[in-house]
Amino acid sequence: MLADGKHLEEEGILDVARKMCIATRTAPKTKGQDYIVTLVLTGEEKNTLADKTDEIGLRDYGEQSSFWFGSDANAIRQSQAVVLIGCRKAYRGVLQCGWCGFENCKTCIDAGGNCAYLYVDLGVAAASASMVAGQSRVDNRMMWSAGKPALPHYTVMRQGS
Repeated sequence: MLADGKHLEEEGILDVARKMCIATRTAPKTKGQDYIVTLVLTGEEKNTLADKTDEIGLRDYGEQSSFWFGSDANAIRQSQAVVLIGCRKAYRGVLQCGWCGFENCKTCIDAGGNCAYLYVDLGVAAASASMVAGQSRVDNRMMWSAGKPALPHYTVMRQGS
C-alpha cells in the first residue's frame, strides 16, 4: 500500500477537528445545559472566512487591523481546517446570581444582556478542544477575530442567538 502524506495529513486534520467538536460537546456545562455549537470549515469556506476576517478588520479598525485581524486571516488561509465554537443565547435561571452584572436573569433578559455562564461554558469547551488538538500535536490557536466575521454567515452559529 502506498499512502500519500498530504492526503493522510488532510484526513488526520479532519479527524482531529471531529475530536475537537466532540470535546466541546462533552466538556462540563453549567447546570448540565448544553448551548454550545460547532462548525468545521475547510477549502473555499475557510478561505471565505479569512477574507471576511480581513474585511471586518479593515472596516472596524482601519490599517492597524493588519496586526491583529490581518495576521489571523493569514493564519486561517494557511490552516487546513478551522473549528468554530460558539454558543446559542440562553439563560440559566439561577436565582440572585448577578455574575452577568444584572440583579437576576429576568433583569438580564429584559436588558438584552448575556448570561455569564455562557462565557464560562464557552471557555471550558474551547479549552477542551484546544487540548485535543495539542495532544494530537496539531498547532492551534483561539481567535475571537475569526468568530466575529463567522457569526452572520453561518446559520448554525446563530441558532437561538
